Amino acid sequence: MIFTGILLAEIFFALGMGSVKLSGNEIYETLFQGIQSNMPVTAPRQGPVHDIVWLLRFPRLLLAAATGAGLAVCGTVIQAVVKNPLADPYILGISSGASLGAVLSIFLGAGIFFGPDFIGICSFAGAFSISLLVLIISQMDGKPDTTKLLLTGMAVNMACSSISSFIVYFANDKDGIQTILFWLMGSFAGAQWSTLQIIIPVVCFGIIFFWTQNRTLDIMLLGDYTAVTLGTDLSKYRHVYLLMSAFIVGFLVYSAGMIGFVGLIIPHIVRIFTGTGHRYLLPLAALLGAVLLVAADVISRILITGTDIPVGIIVSLLGAPGFVFLTAKKSYSFGGKN
Repeated sequence: MIFTGILLAEIFFALGMGSVKLSGNEIYETLFQGIQSNMPVTAPRQGPVHDIVWLLRFPRLLLAAATGAGLAVCGTVIQAVVKNPLADPYILGISSGASLGAVLSIFLGAGIFFGPDFIGICSFAGAFSISLLVLIISQMDGKPDTTKLLLTGMAVNMACSSISSFIVYFANDKDGIQTILFWLMGSFAGAQWSTLQIIIPVVCFGIIFFWTQNRTLDIMLLGDYTAVTLGTDLSKYRHVYLLMSAFIVGFLVYSAGMIGFVGLIIPHIVRIFTGTGHRYLLPLAALLGAVLLVAADVISRILITGTDIPVGIIVSLLGAPGFVFLTAKKSYSFGGKN
C-alpha cells in the first residue's frame, strides 16, 4: 500500500512538472473534468492545460509506470528461471533481437507495410523471434538447463549485434543512425492512448499470471534436482515463463525502446525487504519499477530545459552506481546464502 500511494502521488505531481509548470489545483480540475466529460480525452480544442495533461504528460507517465512494472517483474522471473542474480529481461537475446528488428526496418525498410509504427512492430517481432530461437537451440540435444540457456542467449546476442552493426556500418545513413541510437536509448515521448490500451492490459495480465506462479518460481530457486524430488518438472514451466517474459518485454520495447537496468536492479532492492519469496517480491517489484521509471521520465524532461533526454540514459546513470553499491555491500540475496 505504501508503494501504491507513492506511485499515485508521484504521477500526480509529475503531471505538473515540465517546461510548463502546472499547479496542483490545475491538475486536479483538469483530471476531474476529463473523467466527468462526455467527450473523449483525445478530442481536440479542450484547452491548452487539458492537452498538456491528457495528451502529453499523462500517457507518457502511464507508459513509464507500465514499462517499469513489466521490466521489473520480468527481471525477477528470469533471475529465478535461470537461477542467476545477474540475469535481466534482455539476457536471452531479447535486446539484440529487438535492435536487429529495428535496424532492418530503419535501414532496409522491412515491415514498412505495417504503417507508421513499423519500427516498433519489427522490434517486437525480432525480440520474440530471437527468444524463441534461443529456446529451440538450447534444447536441440535434450532438455535445456540454465547454463545452456545463458550460453545460447549470449551467442545469439553477439550474432544479432554483429549483423546489426554490419548493416549500420554500410548503410551510410546519418538520419537512420540518429534514429536507431535514440530508439536504443529508450523514450516515452511517443506514448499514445491507443498504444496504452494494449500495453497496460498485457503488463497487468503478465504480472497477475506470474504472481499465480509464485510457488513454482520459489521452487526454481532450489534447482532442478530438488524440484524433481518435490515432484515438479521445471522444464515446461521454464519454457512458458521465458516466452511470456519475451512477449511482455517485446511489447515494452515496441512502445518505449530499449531501457536497461530496471529488470536487473529492482529485484535485488526488493529482496532486501521481502526476501526471495515471490508472493510478495513480484507485486512490490512491479510497484518499485513503476516508481523508478516515472521518476526517471520526470528527470529526463526537466534536467535540461527544452530537451527530452532519452530515459535509458537517466536509468543507467541511476542504476549503475546503485547496483555497484548493492554488490559491494553484499545486500543482494538470491536463493539462499550469498
